This record gives sequence, C-alpha cells and structure tokens, in this order.
Amino acid sequence: MASLLKVTDLSVAFAQGGQTTLAVDHVSFEIAKGETLALVGESGSGKSVTALSILKLLSYPPASHPSGQILFNGEDLMVADEPALRKVRGNAITMVFQEPMTSLNPLHTIEKQIGEILSLHKGLTGERAKTRILELLEEVGIRDAANRLDAYPHQLSGGQRQRVMIAMALANEPDLLIADEPTTALDVTVQAQILRLLKAIQKKSGMAMLFITHDLGIVRAIADRVCVMTNGKIVEQGKTAEIFDHPQHGYTQKLLAAEPRGEPHLIAADAPDVMQADALKVWFPIKRGFFKKTIGHVKAVDGVSVRIRAGETVGIVGESGSGKTTLGLALLRLISSEGPIAYLGNRIDGLSSNAMRPLRRDVQIVFQDPYGSLSPRLSIADIVGEGLDVQTSHLSIEERREIVAQALLDVGLDPKTMDRYPHEFSGGQRQRIAIARAMVLDPKFVVLDEPTSALDMSVQAQIVDLLRDLQKRRNLAYLFISHDLKVVKALANNVIVMRDGQVVEEGPADTLFKAPQNDYTKALFAAAFHRDGTQG
Repeated sequence: MASLLKVTDLSVAFAQGGQTTLAVDHVSFEIAKGETLALVGESGSGKSVTALSILKLLSYPPASHPSGQILFNGEDLMVADEPALRKVRGNAITMVFQEPMTSLNPLHTIEKQIGEILSLHKGLTGERAKTRILELLEEVGIRDAANRLDAYPHQLSGGQRQRVMIAMALANEPDLLIADEPTTALDVTVQAQILRLLKAIQKKSGMAMLFITHDLGIVRAIADRVCVMTNGKIVEQGKTAEIFDHPQHGYTQKLLAAEPRGEPHLIAADAPDVMQADALKVWFPIKRGFFKKTIGHVKAVDGVSVRIRAGETVGIVGESGSGKTTLGLALLRLISSEGPIAYLGNRIDGLSSNAMRPLRRDVQIVFQDPYGSLSPRLSIADIVGEGLDVQTSHLSIEERREIVAQALLDVGLDPKTMDRYPHEFSGGQRQRIAIARAMVLDPKFVVLDEPTSALDMSVQAQIVDLLRDLQKRRNLAYLFISHDLKVVKALANNVIVMRDGQVVEEGPADTLFKAPQNDYTKALFAAAFHRDGTQG
C-alpha cells in the first residue's frame, strides 16, 4: 500500500544557551492511508517533537533539522514554504494537542471556536455551521451539547475540553490526524467512545492516524503498527500484536512490564479527621437572554459528603463532568459552595480569603493540566519556591534553593534543571514539577487532580510509589481524583464513585473493586480493566 506520510532519517536539534541538543535522532517511519501508527515511549523520548516537526510547528525554542525528509502525498514538507504549509495545516493534516486548556482560546465560546474552523475551511456559517457543530460535539460524547455551545473553556471539565479539541480536529475530515495524547484527560468509558469514533471515521473516510500515547492499553486497542521511542530514537517497530506478544528490545520489554503496583497503607485506628464535608453543594447558574436571567442550574456537586483521615487516600472516580474536580476545589475553598466543611475539626466554610491564607500551606492541590498551571515566565526554582516566599519569607536564597532541590529530587527530577523554564520540559516532567510545588510546603491535605494523567506508565509507577512514601513519612491525607482506575486501586483506601454531581456508590477500595454493586460502577470498572485484555 502506498504511503500517505513517509518520514525518512529525521533529526531535530535545539540550540539554546550555547549548547545543541539532539531531541530526535535519525527517525524513519511510514503511515498508509487508513492506517494507525502508534508512537510510544516515555516522556521526553521525542514523540511530540517528531509529531510537531511534520507540520514544522517547532518555533520556540528554535529547531533545526540536521537531516531528514517528510513526504506527505509525495510533497516534501521539510522544504515547503509557509503558504504551502498553511494549506496543509488544519485541513489535510490536523492535530490534537496534549494540553487542551492552552490550545483553546479562553475568550471565545466553544461554538465560536469550532465555527471558525468550519467557516475558514468548509465555508459553513449560520445554522448550517451550528448543526454541524452540534453533530461534532455529540459524536465526541459531549452530553447536552446544545446547552454547551455558549460555554467557555474554563466552564468545562478537563475531559470535556479534550473532547472539544478532538471535535475541532475532526471538523475538516482530514487525511491525517496527529493525536498527541488525545485521551489523556478522558475517563475510561469516554476513551472507549473516542477510540470507537476514530475507528469509525477511519473506516468511512480512510483517514490515517499518528497516535502518540503512553497508555499501552489504548495502543493495543487502536494501532495497526507501533514505533517504540527512547532518547530520540526508534528502537523497535512492527505490527502491534508482534510488539506486544514478542518484544525484542530491552526497553520495549521494560515499557510493557511497567504498571502501578502495590497497595495503600493501612490507616491507624485512631487517625483523626483531616478534612470533612457534609451534604456539600456546588450549583452553577445557567443564564439566558439579553438580561442573563437564570433559567436553571448545573448541579456540579449535589449533596456530597466526604471524610478523609490522616494517612488516608480517598479516591474519587467517575466520568468527566461528574463533579470530581469541583468537589476538590470546594474542599479547598477555591470555589463557592454550600454546606459545612471542616479542617482538623474546625469549620472553614465561612472563613474569608484573609482568614484562609494561613491554612493555605496545609492544604495544597496538584492540578490536572501541568502546563496551564505553571507560569511560562518563571523558572522552575521560582515556581516550586513561590509558596516558600509567601509562607516562609525568612529563608535565605541558599536555604530556599536547597529546599527546592530536595523537592525536585523527591519527584525524580534533576535539581540542576531548576533554572530552566516549563517549555523546556516534557508533559510528564511538568506534572512532576507541579507535584514538587505542592509538596515543598509540607502540607497535611493534598487534592491530587489527575496527577498521573500526563505520565508514561513507568513514571506513573514511580509517582505512585512516591506518593505512598510521602504519605507514610508525613501522614498525609489525599483526595485522589482520577479516571485511571489502576492507579486508584494502587493508592486508595476508600473510593467514592460520582456521576452527575452525586455519589452513586462508595466504600473500602478492596471491596468496591472486587464486587461493585451499582450498574454504573460495574460499567466503569469493566471499561478500565478489560479494555486491553487485562484483569484488575
């Protein structure tokens, strides 16, 4: 079969600070029309740089290509000028990026952003465009799509934002879709929907896909062939079944064997309550018309009670938009809510911002989107040490850097990198920086909002071990929000299953995973533990 995309001997180098780093080293692969090629490997292996090079999107830091040819439909994109590339970008080749919050315009509604693409490339406007937008949103699993058209990106959950990005990429029915971790923020049931959708579109249109992911379960479900990358090189490639069943390279074998393991620590019988809430409510008004009259409410959290003790991890699971993150933000008093919230037995739900400030050291959060939560203008030393400046201003520069260095070591990063900036790190490395920022203040309660979502499998296992170790040493209380149920199983003592803002089932993790009672819980667990043929 003739190749739609043929990459030959591609090398990508970055020059910065008088040094040149080879991020991609003589990489070659082909993708045929209608085929899916998965590019897998750990964070920093060169997967995303390879993908961005296809459309020459590496603008900062400036990239050079010591070698390589990229043929798309016979045209060499490496030597194509900007007008020729603009005809290809977003039309024949589209891309879904890893971090949706940085890819979506925060000032435009979802309808306007998708409509702009349809108008520019398809000439669709007015009602025809609106009809197509609704079709796309429904195809990617956005429920009640008609009421989401006026929503802005910050009003959607992480998973919903990612689905909007996928809808935008599919709007022009491209020949090639480059998907860079497209299901990172999606819960397992929606992952299955998206994979089925992409497969259906491929069958209908003959679209090819370059699928970049660290989730090997997804690779097995969707890819025809696999390329395994490490240190900028492809060390093994072949048909998916052959790679999974008979891996030849030692790195591939290590990657396939990596998985979060172990069990949560036992909680002391007399462990005190650290965070508690009763019948908590967070309702967002739905406004319509010229006078923005409230016509209803989105019940993001609707009467949820939760209790988290010292040394305990409570896992919150459920589909995107179920209210998991909203619950965590409400407990930290980062959004308004109704209902009593107690920290170490003291009510905090009525405290002002100034009264909450001394408690901010004790209650921390790791956000879902590491790039969106890290300032691009600050070095890693400043990002991780910012909380120290606010809470412990007496520290000298040397003492501050020493504490930051230890925090980076704790999450598996080289302290020598502390003077670099977020864009110089991979997605997984940025997530580790976010964890270091939360832990540097030695908190007592931490909300972990999808802390492993951007990490490859081997680093997921490391982070799970790290979180368990930190919890044991510091007697930390965790609220662990995740759609990755294998990670939840390895960390959580108790699990709460949420849907549409309400608790549908809760209980000890070992009991719930072995014998879920609710039909929704059963469907959620089945999607997580049987997608790739493995058992939970």
